[in-house]
Amino acid sequence: MSRIAPKASLKPSPKTSRTRSVKPAKSPKSRKSPKPPKPVKSAKSVKPVQNHGRSARLPMYRMLQIHDLLKEGKFPNCQALSDDFEVSYKTVQRDIDFMRDQLQLPIEYNSARRGFLYTREVKNFPSVTLQEGEVVALLVAQKAAEQYRGTPFEKLLNTAFTRLVEGLPSKVEISLRDLSEAVSFRPPGPPATDLKSFQTLSNALMDLQEIYFQYCKPGDGSGSERRVQPYHLGCIGGIWYLIGFDLARNAIRTFALARISDPKNLNRRFTRPKGFSLNNMLSDSFSAFETQKAQQVRILLDPLAASLTGERKWHPSQKMTFRKDGSAELSIKVGLAPDLEAWIMAWGPRAKVLSPPALKSRISAALQQAVMQYQK
Repeated sequence: MSRIAPKASLKPSPKTSRTRSVKPAKSPKSRKSPKPPKPVKSAKSVKPVQNHGRSARLPMYRMLQIHDLLKEGKFPNCQALSDDFEVSYKTVQRDIDFMRDQLQLPIEYNSARRGFLYTREVKNFPSVTLQEGEVVALLVAQKAAEQYRGTPFEKLLNTAFTRLVEGLPSKVEISLRDLSEAVSFRPPGPPATDLKSFQTLSNALMDLQEIYFQYCKPGDGSGSERRVQPYHLGCIGGIWYLIGFDLARNAIRTFALARISDPKNLNRRFTRPKGFSLNNMLSDSFSAFETQKAQQVRILLDPLAASLTGERKWHPSQKMTFRKDGSAELSIKVGLAPDLEAWIMAWGPRAKVLSPPALKSRISAALQQAVMQYQK
């Protein structure tokens, strides 16, 4: 009986049977048929491939997608995301760095899972949410930049605004386009400012470096050399001005950028006074001219001029007293300067200075000279 067992062992063993039973699965028909997709296990395939299209070019779009993957615990990594978004590995890395360092999101890399994760619960992505009024304000800002069309600033402003809009959700961008035909600006004339000069002056201002330039006052063809410690760059009434300490004249002066030429950085550091404030400096000014002493100015405006003047706030001290016939007395406390005189004379016969006497005499003399020009 003990010898019969070895004969039985001549039959195919279970192991051999299992090996032969696999062969039918390798038939030509099964090899030609497509294999079903394998279950997602690695971090390289954290999400079904989507057709992101042009949206993947927008940093905010990519970060929102990454945020969703992190919330779902998918452990995305840079390589998988770069393939999915069709952008470079470094671009995705910068997105994640921004989310972690600038948006303060709790992102860490898990070497065991070969992907990133949130170390604590994050309910909402800290993106910029705009209300309807804020969208309109953003549109108005973009339209306001159109006053620099045809100037050296146009390209830089368009680039800056495009980058700003790219960071917003697509719905906001569509809203801006829908509203773009509803708002526009028609400036009287863009300032003739050289971009290279502006950059030189702004760099010196930020680095607190003294500058040298040629300055030509109105009516002065020769100009003069100036060495200035720049304190501030301001756009007042649509015109850019540099406010700084004139070393030769030992006083703070205001310079229109359109009259500055050949600026040079002298690479000499200075200390800006801690108490300097443009608002305080121009608090008694009608516009951009600094004045030493404010005076009470009273101007009588006819009904048309009174109505138009009342539509704007020309100065914080502005007060208007309307009369029965529609005319009004305008009262402002400002220093006497050329910008105030030019504004008064622009009204022609519709405005009459009541006080102070010095201003009344200067306006009267200027208007008489204007009349004489037409009598020649």
